[in-house]
Amino acid sequence: MTLGMKKIFALIAACVPAVALAAGGNVHLEEHRTDLHDTASLQRGAQAFVNYCMGCHSLEHARYNRVAKDLDIPEELMMDNLVFADKKFGELMTIGMDKADSKRWFGAAPPDLTLVARVRRPDWVYTYLLSFYEDSTRPWGVNNVVFKDVGMPNVLGHLQGRQVKGTAPVAVGFDTLTGQEILEEHDDVLYLAEEGTLNEEEFEKLVFDLVNFLTYMAEPMALERQSLGWKVLLYLTILLVLVYLLNKEFWRDIK
Repeated sequence: MTLGMKKIFALIAACVPAVALAAGGNVHLEEHRTDLHDTASLQRGAQAFVNYCMGCHSLEHARYNRVAKDLDIPEELMMDNLVFADKKFGELMTIGMDKADSKRWFGAAPPDLTLVARVRRPDWVYTYLLSFYEDSTRPWGVNNVVFKDVGMPNVLGHLQGRQVKGTAPVAVGFDTLTGQEILEEHDDVLYLAEEGTLNEEEFEKLVFDLVNFLTYMAEPMALERQSLGWKVLLYLTILLVLVYLLNKEFWRDIK
């Protein structure tokens, strides 16, 4: 095996753990149908992030004014509802929590979430936020199916309700004769033991909006990049036609 091939295999081997981590291991990931054109969803997601996540997690690579511009949020409305403390409109979306203190409280400093949707993928983040369950053996009283022994409290727990992990009936098919689902008892199933302030549909919508916002945050230029891509393809198509006609003209008199 040549030195070049060895380097390629070494690079592939180094990437495998990262890919496995981003995919969430063997856990089934719920699909997050990201829609960056849904400005209302992105606005609600921004509000959810500021209200429930920004106490511990920063977005230190983003600025308030850029988010307001991209999400069509007027400056006054942004400052009144999404910018707190003594922050200014053009400042980065950082937080005041000291990293040394947060490491002592949580065991590790809560990470910045600007790029989390690119590092983990939207499906992973979406499933993670839906997969907290009660676990009395953990310091915060919760665990997570996607991220085992997570050190983060379930900040959305009061909205979702009491989700537990145990034995519960699971739909495994459909009986066409009776018109009813076929249920079987399965272990290690997540189910809602007590509803929170939101019903299941409302909670999933809130989490969807939150992940939608984090997906936008990971690449604010995504829509512009896509728009530019179509323009480039159109330009290349027109250029191809012109080059073809020019080539035909050059070779017209050559037998």
